[in-house]
Amino acid sequence: MVLDKKVAEQTVNFLTQINAIKLNTKNPFTWTSGIKSPIYCDNRLVLSYPKIREFIADNMCHIIKNKYGNDISIAGVATGAIAVGSMISERLNVPYAYVRPEPKGHGLKNQIEGNIEDKSNVVVIEDLISTGKSSLNAINALRSEGLNVMGMLSIFSYSFDSANKKFINEKVTINSLADYNTLVEIIESRGGLQHDEIIRLKKWREDPENWS
Repeated sequence: MVLDKKVAEQTVNFLTQINAIKLNTKNPFTWTSGIKSPIYCDNRLVLSYPKIREFIADNMCHIIKNKYGNDISIAGVATGAIAVGSMISERLNVPYAYVRPEPKGHGLKNQIEGNIEDKSNVVVIEDLISTGKSSLNAINALRSEGLNVMGMLSIFSYSFDSANKKFINEKVTINSLADYNTLVEIIESRGGLQHDEIIRLKKWREDPENWS
């Protein structure tokens, strides 16, 4: 869910400006899952641009303060949200940890790196929400350690209906600075693509697995 349309539009403008978002309806990208996608989103690029990373972190902090208050910790999802989560926790002056996709295969075999007190309220930070699989994996890892996940906040979300249902079933509130719907609206308003390409972009979000 996008909370502020102006912030969403500016986020999309920034992401497209630095080519963190790339579109190609005729020669789609292939995800690890095998899904064919007209969009490739690499939000880690924001770290290279001081003005943009400050905008992202400041707006995420604003949302967190308004929705969750001060009695929280922050957890970033590896690897894309490790740095962003760290910036946010620094601004809010709260504890921070990050969550691996799976426990480390050696040493202490940690999946959660850092020290957040048991039963703490945690806000999880993602750079991108797609199918929801990796995001929910991180959330379940935190819950298994006795932490209270208050919600998840991402830079960008594809807003798949299937992913949204997964979060609802797990009783997790998700919010994003911007989403795929905002992106398509901006592209359509600017007339940057042909009408049939806009239709293909809209249909992809409705059924990404069978779109190609």
